[in-house]
Amino acid sequence: MPRVKVSVIVPVYNTGKYVDECAPSLLGQSLPAEEYEVIYVDDGSTDDTLSRLEKIAAGAPNVQVHTRPNSGWPGAPRNLGMKHARGEYIQFVDHDDTLGPEALERLYEHAKRNDADVVLGKMSSTMVRPRRLFRHTVDACTIENDELTQSMSPHKMFRRAFVEEHGLRFPEGPWILEDLAFVSAAYLKAERISILADYPVYYWMKRDDGGNNTQHRFNPKHGFWPNTRTIVRQFKEATPASDDIDALQNRLLHRLYHVEILSRTREPEILREDPAEQRERFEAAREVALEEFPTAVREGLPAVSRLRATLLEAGDFDGAVTLAERVREVKARSQVSDLRWANGRLVADVTLDLLRGDGEPLVLVERDGKQYLDPELLAGVPGTEDGWEVPDPFRLAYAELVVKDRDREDWWYPEGDLEVRLKPLGDGRSQVVASGQLSLDPERLAGGRPMERGVHDVWAYVQLLGVDRLVRVTGQGTPGAPAAGPALTGGRLALPYWTGSGQLALDVDQRQRKLGQDISAAAATNSERGEGSSLPLPYVAAKPDDDAPARMKVTVGTLGVQAELLPSPDTDATTARLRLPARLKLPSGRHPVALPKTANPIAYAVVRDGTVLRLEGPAYEAGGGRRFLDAVADNRQVRRVRGKSGR
Repeated sequence: MPRVKVSVIVPVYNTGKYVDECAPSLLGQSLPAEEYEVIYVDDGSTDDTLSRLEKIAAGAPNVQVHTRPNSGWPGAPRNLGMKHARGEYIQFVDHDDTLGPEALERLYEHAKRNDADVVLGKMSSTMVRPRRLFRHTVDACTIENDELTQSMSPHKMFRRAFVEEHGLRFPEGPWILEDLAFVSAAYLKAERISILADYPVYYWMKRDDGGNNTQHRFNPKHGFWPNTRTIVRQFKEATPASDDIDALQNRLLHRLYHVEILSRTREPEILREDPAEQRERFEAAREVALEEFPTAVREGLPAVSRLRATLLEAGDFDGAVTLAERVREVKARSQVSDLRWANGRLVADVTLDLLRGDGEPLVLVERDGKQYLDPELLAGVPGTEDGWEVPDPFRLAYAELVVKDRDREDWWYPEGDLEVRLKPLGDGRSQVVASGQLSLDPERLAGGRPMERGVHDVWAYVQLLGVDRLVRVTGQGTPGAPAAGPALTGGRLALPYWTGSGQLALDVDQRQRKLGQDISAAAATNSERGEGSSLPLPYVAAKPDDDAPARMKVTVGTLGVQAELLPSPDTDATTARLRLPARLKLPSGRHPVALPKTANPIAYAVVRDGTVLRLEGPAYEAGGGRRFLDAVADNRQVRRVRGKSGR
């Protein structure tokens, strides 16, 4: 009997149709069915969930269904699932999410290759921003890599023997933050943790009824604050205390302080919730902050976050509201220049900065050799009348470019890094900005693989001075217009353009965008000498860094006539030319020109009496003027005149 490599554990409660939407991704894995099992644990559902599960199990031998009385939370069902698990590794999945088709196979191979106790797989989501944790695949790390705390959900792969050895279990009952308790314990105990970032493993999907929206998770009645204390103490007991703001314990506690504590003081929550209810949350957060978190955690925050923490710990709710109103107006701005194709990549210079609500830059002001936060931002905020000092403008500051596959919700990171620096503005004023180069390689972006066919939007994430924003990368181009010339990359057509909102996007293989109108003048043929025509195409043949073949096969028409795409050897990216035989054995008419990897034609060849007159874009609609040119284009004298005139 084959060894069970992976046990997938799925807690369910009144799931209804969502269990049917999740099941195909679990049962359609590339890992052979006999090498993994799916364990559903029904937590006392009162709808038709159990009958749906039994129907799924009846058609799949590797599916188990277990039931238990309602516990009110996912912890107990997950624990029961672990008791029944036989796999070498355990993978937790929520009933309304999905897995990538090769998720289990890739996670298991990565785990075995690196002898990992825990494996984090790249997550895609319709609900949260991308996490830089998944920028690169990591073979092995430990809790010293504090970026692990960016991912505290249980949707990971755990070695079952490791879980049993350390008695890892989820808190049971209505115990909010049960996932943080389990995952943090695993991180602290694990000797080897691996990260798989080159394949989208887990799709955390937003339900149309909002049932899995994280904002509904905050509920003090379910022990939010005592549970937060429990998790904080778990970190503190496992790591040495230190006054150094960069010590491991303080770096690990930063995530809990920033997310669970400071969320009660910042937008949108403090401006969205009922003020009376929010004051209670504020006071509870203040109590936990003062009693559980070392001073070094607050002192290690960037400027705006440190001011929030100061207002919180001083009990100044109104001051926190005022600051939140000011910060809410801050916008991130992107500036793109010199957009072009080079070495098979779409490249551009990108600069990112922050603007106040009035559209002016968010600045630092120098006074007596010290830097202070923009006084316009702090107007009316208590305790800042003499300014708010910024000892380190680069504290926890970073920025990165990300590309989102619009159809699949996958986020990918293009090559290169953005540098955070101070930009002098004169008169003792400066601005924290991030700048660098976008370098988007359509043939390698998706985890070293070619981008999928579709539209891919370019975004940037910035975290400057404690203000974080996800912003569309925009330029000065006309919305809806091309952003740069189209390119052939790896035998596919890539079309950069500005979306209706002005965002930079790349359409790979004509998912939405098509070349329009004429894309070449009529061919200047010389058929009596037996020479073929050579027609320019209005996109570049983008050559990669390696010595890829300079010729690509194309098919003209339904007869499968082969032609060659000949990029000019002069530069790395230049106008390509399509060389055609002198006489094509094709009937007169309009015939598609296609590349082997493209789903749609890259052009249409207009043929008359075996001669190619011109090329047209896929979106071209023939007009009366063109019919006249077609009628005379095969005249020898006309061709000679056109050839001399360059048309």
